[in-house]
Amino acid sequence: MTGFLDPTNLIDTFGLIGIAVVLFAECGLLVGFFLPGDSLLFTAGLLAAAGRIAPLWVLLLVLPVAAIAGNLVGWWIGRKAGPAVFRRPDSRLFKADHVDRSQAFFDRHGPRTVLLARFVPVVRTFATVMAGASRMDLRRFALWSALGGVLWAGGLTLLGFWLGQVALVREHVELFVLGVVALSLLPVVVEVLRTRRTTA
Repeated sequence: MTGFLDPTNLIDTFGLIGIAVVLFAECGLLVGFFLPGDSLLFTAGLLAAAGRIAPLWVLLLVLPVAAIAGNLVGWWIGRKAGPAVFRRPDSRLFKADHVDRSQAFFDRHGPRTVLLARFVPVVRTFATVMAGASRMDLRRFALWSALGGVLWAGGLTLLGFWLGQVALVREHVELFVLGVVALSLLPVVVEVLRTRRTTA
């Protein structure tokens, strides 16, 4: 991954505040669905192990809070704007298919979607807004959101940090980041293939 959305480039350019802003946008703002949250968290952990960013304890405090705050804003957007948010025509950034996939995920898993969707790119952005639009109880939403935020943001950062202690990983950061990007897209690929098989 190269260019502006390269996780290492983002972190080197904007630091901890940049990571927090990206996580906030990806977890709560509809325009943030394309942002590289998974690989950004993993890379932050790797760079923390190399001493190139804030200490690990700071990451484990700030990043889950940013993800949870993004979710709460997304819920509020869905609550206030309601179904009108999802009736927009397709554009370069907004696709009705994203909404359909998120709705199917939400219907299948219920309130646990807020937790499970954390680990599914694109779905995690739209499911949050959908929870607000469907009038999910704020207290229940906040509980699942907090649990998911800690497991997702904290877990991927810790994974990167622990692997960053391994010389092989530390010397080939870019390759491992690409691997994480590929793994994070795997659930989306599986869902697309399953949908095509169902409609075929």
